[in-house]
Amino acid sequence: MTDINEKICLYITKKWLIPWLQEGKSQNSFAKNHGVEESTIRKIKSEETYRIPVETLFRICEARKISLSDFFKLINE
Repeated sequence: MTDINEKICLYITKKWLIPWLQEGKSQNSFAKNHGVEESTIRKIKSEETYRIPVETLFRICEARKISLSDFFKLINE
């Protein structure tokens, strides 16, 4: 069974952060746009499993105009 924190971080990294970076935007601009610190984004994309706080996930989802329930549906597809 995959750890839920790992699943969340992997989704954010692969589906949202990497495409952002591929558009030529910075990791810092991703963080600012999503209402979190750049150090948090480093933790999310790290090889180490980051226990993402619900408040952080909420801020990121809010910036992407998606509810937490919809986010959890996405990561389980």
